[in-house]
Amino acid sequence: MAEAAVTQARVRLADREGFLAWIFLTPTVVYVVALVAIPFGLAIAFAFSDVTAGDPSYDWVGLRNFERVFDDPVFWRSLWNTLIFTGISMFFIVVFGKVLANILVADFRGKWVVRFLVLLSWTTPVALSSVSWLWLLHSIYSPVDWVFRELGFIETNTYWLGRPNLAMASVIAVHVWRLVPLAAVIMMVGLLSIPTDLNEAAKIDGAGYWRRMFEITIPLTFPLIAVSALFGAIFTFTDMAVVYILTRGGPTNSTQVLASWSFLRGIGGGDIGQGAVIALFLFPLLLAAAVLILRAVRRVETI
Repeated sequence: MAEAAVTQARVRLADREGFLAWIFLTPTVVYVVALVAIPFGLAIAFAFSDVTAGDPSYDWVGLRNFERVFDDPVFWRSLWNTLIFTGISMFFIVVFGKVLANILVADFRGKWVVRFLVLLSWTTPVALSSVSWLWLLHSIYSPVDWVFRELGFIETNTYWLGRPNLAMASVIAVHVWRLVPLAAVIMMVGLLSIPTDLNEAAKIDGAGYWRRMFEITIPLTFPLIAVSALFGAIFTFTDMAVVYILTRGGPTNSTQVLASWSFLRGIGGGDIGQGAVIALFLFPLLLAAAVLILRAVRRVETI
């Protein structure tokens, strides 16, 4: 009887949705608190201190670090570069991701091989892929320059990473190349979920490809397009690997972004306080991007 009562109690406990919800959410909450909340709290604390790599003692300095950061022209250049870098990258990530998703859902021979090759750029470690691009865009031994010279497009080396505008364009191109497969996979799920009856009915009614695209495909997949844009914005705002490996923010800080400048000031330069202040400016930008995209998704769902 006692064993039966214990078994029955366990069954009742397992059927309680509130209890199960907390059990399954606990690992996620612990993970977020340990890797997000605690570092974020430390960044706020360091932003109001004089902590450096040489002197880890904590002394309150108020807004002095903020004043020093605001007086730094490289910070404002990094902020502007971050907005440009993110805006242009997100546009091309969404557009190319949509095009690639349409290709991946098409029925053709060898599509699984194509899908595997497309995902390689995303699954490859960012350091390894960035180093590969560093070699491809080398100022002297660039294979890209060699191909363009053979085709007659250029006569001398282009110096992709040595000129400000070309360096920023190169960084954006490499970043877009990395994230387009992720966006394509997310959008591909939306395309596969569209009932085939809708497209067939539209074809019978005489709707062409572009009309079906803008009146059926895009409206039905817009929430997933917004999700891919959100992931693209998060990865772009917080990414410093591509910039750091390709240009180190150069030439003359023309490709410096907030993430890379925060790292160079806080870790490379040893000024933990200023690095924390610069890093904190990523939070409102990420929050604004997330709120705008999620509100757009909610608006579409209520239509």
